[in-house]
Amino acid sequence: MDFVSVIVAALAAYAFGAVWYMRLAEPWMEAAGVERGEDGRPKNAKDPIPYITSLLCLVIVAGMMRHVFALGGIDGLGKGLVAGLGLGLFIATPWIATNYTFAGRPRRLILIDGGYATIGCTVIGTVLGLF
Repeated sequence: MDFVSVIVAALAAYAFGAVWYMRLAEPWMEAAGVERGEDGRPKNAKDPIPYITSLLCLVIVAGMMRHVFALGGIDGLGKGLVAGLGLGLFIATPWIATNYTFAGRPRRLILIDGGYATIGCTVIGTVLGLF
């Protein structure tokens, strides 16, 4: 059951990410400096590697979060949601902000990607809490 919960949590975060980045596609591409093709879409839009990498990384994140939750006795919807929110807001997003600030990336990019990290971890924590 633990493996299933990790996969479901990763897929839920992946689905959230798809919606997040579809809604924020223009500001994200602008802030990230993504090269675009003639159609206005990212040049690598048809390359499956970023999508596969994203899904694999989400499985890794969800697996580690499940491990941390088990060690910490975090169970149930409420605890999973709060723990996921905390991990995203106070670990993942500050790390992104640190890297982007040193790289001179726009604050808007920090907000977009940090928002995804925060809410994505919340989604994972919520799903794990349901199992």
